[in-house]
Amino acid sequence: MFGRNNSSDYSRLANNSNPSQSEIQDYLVVRHERRSLYPRAALVGLIAGTIVLAFRAALTGAESLRNELISWAHNSPDYGWMFPVLFVALGTIVSVSLTRRFSPEAAGSGIPYLKAVLHRFRDVKWKSLLPVKFFGGIIALGCGLALGREGPSVQIGGVVGDAVARQLKVSDKERHTLISSGAGAGLAAAFNTPLAGFLFVLEELRRDFQPVVFGAALVSAVVANIVARIGSGQFPLFTIPSYDVPELTSLPLFALLGLVAGLLGIVFNRSILLGIRLYSRIPKHLAIVPIALTGGLVGLVGWFYPSLIGGGHELTETALKGELLLAVIPLFFIIRLILTSASYGTGAPGGIFMPLLALGSLVGLAFGQIAHNYAPGLVIDPAIFAVVGMAAYFTAVVRAPLTGVVLIVEMTGNYSLMLPLLLSCFFAYAITELLKDKPIYEALFERDIRKLNGNAPLRKPTVVEYVIEDGAPFDGKEIRQLGLPKGCIIVGCALGDNEFVPDGHTRLETHMRITTAISPDAHGAVDMLRRGCGIA
Repeated sequence: MFGRNNSSDYSRLANNSNPSQSEIQDYLVVRHERRSLYPRAALVGLIAGTIVLAFRAALTGAESLRNELISWAHNSPDYGWMFPVLFVALGTIVSVSLTRRFSPEAAGSGIPYLKAVLHRFRDVKWKSLLPVKFFGGIIALGCGLALGREGPSVQIGGVVGDAVARQLKVSDKERHTLISSGAGAGLAAAFNTPLAGFLFVLEELRRDFQPVVFGAALVSAVVANIVARIGSGQFPLFTIPSYDVPELTSLPLFALLGLVAGLLGIVFNRSILLGIRLYSRIPKHLAIVPIALTGGLVGLVGWFYPSLIGGGHELTETALKGELLLAVIPLFFIIRLILTSASYGTGAPGGIFMPLLALGSLVGLAFGQIAHNYAPGLVIDPAIFAVVGMAAYFTAVVRAPLTGVVLIVEMTGNYSLMLPLLLSCFFAYAITELLKDKPIYEALFERDIRKLNGNAPLRKPTVVEYVIEDGAPFDGKEIRQLGLPKGCIIVGCALGDNEFVPDGHTRLETHMRITTAISPDAHGAVDMLRRGCGIA
């Protein structure tokens, strides 16, 4: 059922030139793909969900150990601060060293890495990557670094998809679909958010709405979430009050919140990139010093306020309940922003979903409290703005508004805020696009590619797929008019379910997916294709 299927009969059918028969044959080919792919996607979801569930359980244990250590250390107020400082510093050193020695691909979030894999710039070495991401992530997040579990979970799911595909010896196209599906399954299992995991694949990771990809991602996400709910319960991630539907007269305030979140989201993106640049300039033989100092700083903050370190779940839930004073929110925001940027800069395995949601809840709560002071009739409960602030901030940073809205709804179990969420996310998206700030995963992906190639020619022939965005330079042009460098050829085009081999007179259109073959001698081809398709 899961093995390689012989598709020669379908290939012969596809070559038939009769238009009426061709539609029937296309339907049969798609149905054949679904019959073989969906069971494999379910298998990926089952394995990914099981591993991520174990990852969550291990993190819960590690976080309990950390909190018990801090509580015990307070019994010795004169020198007790040294214990969390040493604990986090040691954990940071071990996790980063483990990653750098055995699997550098496991560093950071892992989502830009998966994007590079799907663009065929990287290969997956799952036998080393999977254990390093699992255990390195437990150590890094468990010791208290200001990172989230969703990045490791997404990468673990994607790697599981690759491993299953290689064991079943499927085609490269199907392998990439299973990698994408596994990534969505990882997010679904990490947060108990199946729809958000599914949408994340379509909106951010793959940006491919083909029915086969659509169905496989949904199957994997649902199966993984069932596994996660069996092991962790069916409750939303955050336990918050049930808020009333806000008055329509308060909608302008939610729009303004979106603008504020958008501007502060740009600050987050730039701080993450700045942290990476600063750490990358440190010579390797001296790197252990700033890594240890970063861990020590996190531990010192944890000594004074334990909820400010780690992923930020406790801090976020406190903000969502409106239990923070306005006077301390700016300080908490700055501390969390610095800790997250520094933690991510070390290269430890960990994501930024949860940290940015924590920051978004702080932004929203501060905005809500200020608005309540000036317009108490419009803003009855400032905590509502904390919920909306998470989605708006996520949209500003990641630039995936649908995923942001659905993610927050599933994480809080509160569907009454759908209209404010949509409005705020729209304005957060609009302001960041207007200011031409790149989404964080896009910026990290481009940095990864530059690091791989050093802006030099590719080392081997590469096949890359792009989707032509609305208003892109290539939109409306014939292939012969593009001026592609020698060694760069567009070998396939697809628009909807219609796939064909183009010629020089083929006119490119918005939303068309093009498959390109790039030789090592095609200097500047990748940058030209990305700009032409409106990606960069």
